[in-house]
Amino acid sequence: MKQVPEILLVDDNAADVYLASEALRMNSEACHIANVGDGEEALAYLRHEGRYAGSVCPNVVILDLRLPKKSGEAVLAELRSDPNLRKIPVVIFSTSRLNRDIVRSYELGANCYLSKPVNLSEFVSTVQLIGSFFGCGDAGAKGEKWNDQNRTYC
Repeated sequence: MKQVPEILLVDDNAADVYLASEALRMNSEACHIANVGDGEEALAYLRHEGRYAGSVCPNVVILDLRLPKKSGEAVLAELRSDPNLRKIPVVIFSTSRLNRDIVRSYELGANCYLSKPVNLSEFVSTVQLIGSFFGCGDAGAKGEKWNDQNRTYC
């Protein structure tokens, strides 16, 4: 039985969460999308703490940088320092186009940094490509997809 891809979307902007979730659902019905709205919740989800005790380990984390309670940068740093979580792919998806944010994200171990497009169709297309690469949909069927069937994290 094929495993359903899991995506954790970490963003405090309700409109972006809605658009990204819908874009991923348009790609594929066989994809589970969880979302949390701040950095502390993201870490609790990934560590299966509190109300997230039953959470599923995601195939990828789509992480905004500007979050309440704990920044996306701080979340990324903690993920990469935790032996149980460091191998989870993290895509930074932020409105920031500042070079220092991009460089710092890669220094902390981000797998990818994408600036959120302002144009709706570009936003949807970008999110669908992220999902497709990590096994949620077929928009990237012509290229290689991430394969983590034998993952050993979480």
